[in-house]
Amino acid sequence: MTASMDMQFDALLVLSFGGPEKPEDVRPFLENVTRGRGVPPERLDAVVEHYMHFGGVSPINALNRDLIERVEGELAAAGVDLPVYFGNRNWHPMVEDTVAKMREDGVRNAAVFATSAWGGYSGCRQYHEDIVRAREAVGDGAPTLTKLRQYYDHPLVVGAFADGVRAARAELPEATRDTARLVFTAHSVPSAADRNAGPPAEGGNLYSRQVAEAAKLVAEAVCVEDFDLVWQSRSGPPQVPWLDPDICDHLDTLSAKDVRAVIVCPVGFVSDHLEVVWDLDTEAKDKAAELGMDFVRAATPGRDQRFAQLVPTLVRELADAEQPLRLGVEPLLGSTTNGLSCAVNCCAAVQRPR
Repeated sequence: MTASMDMQFDALLVLSFGGPEKPEDVRPFLENVTRGRGVPPERLDAVVEHYMHFGGVSPINALNRDLIERVEGELAAAGVDLPVYFGNRNWHPMVEDTVAKMREDGVRNAAVFATSAWGGYSGCRQYHEDIVRAREAVGDGAPTLTKLRQYYDHPLVVGAFADGVRAARAELPEATRDTARLVFTAHSVPSAADRNAGPPAEGGNLYSRQVAEAAKLVAEAVCVEDFDLVWQSRSGPPQVPWLDPDICDHLDTLSAKDVRAVIVCPVGFVSDHLEVVWDLDTEAKDKAAELGMDFVRAATPGRDQRFAQLVPTLVRELADAEQPLRLGVEPLLGSTTNGLSCAVNCCAAVQRPR
């Protein structure tokens, strides 16, 4: 592990979405996220309130710094001298600044771990665009950046989610524990964007196919045959179709069927950032209480040590040209150098109506 990884890569970049860390960051952060999308100011006002519910702080940067510390520990334990850098798409530390620092430090060839496990535009291709933008901003001497592959079905990820479901089930009252419905959630996207996800030859829908397979793998690991997959966090105008049903609408459906308890597993999220703690721990939990339904939410894998172990495993896999360690069969993409070397029109962005 040590020799080949050291020869191929001289740094690791953790690339993420970013989030505000104080109240005055919230509005400019959201303006970065929505730039060019024609999102009305009143919609931003509503989302600002979500952040202010948590003191104007998103958990995501702190979670990523914790992950980086644990990844550094895993690398050190394996005898690998690989400095780890942190950059974001939408808020500080911005990836352009991080790549500039990497050049100053003499980094020439870095692996990039994106904090998204999925195919699709926002989950994969946009991270390649981040890489291109950062290298262009830095200019001459910018390090080569190679994005690691998608990892939604890696055994370490599936195992962490499964243990989260088991622990959540144990939190339910004994009276409803055995009959609780297992419900998986992931971030909704416009239906047209999902159709564009993946190489055209693969038939599209790569994102929703991968999410469905991840849910199936976790359910199998916890010995559940019948479960639901729903969506959350849609943000577009109501006339634009998005993947559905929404989690809160689905709770209404389950209540009408006399389901008295749910275990919600956010299989589409690697950490407890705002769209987990607001959309699930606040809105969905409140909805379940309104319906008289017991509600527990399974942990995401980000704080599990297996997730920290995943990162050097993916680096080694690429450095040593190893066969991907995975449990699923859906196509895998994502290991490309310097961004945007996937198939033509693969996971292209969809122009959203305004």
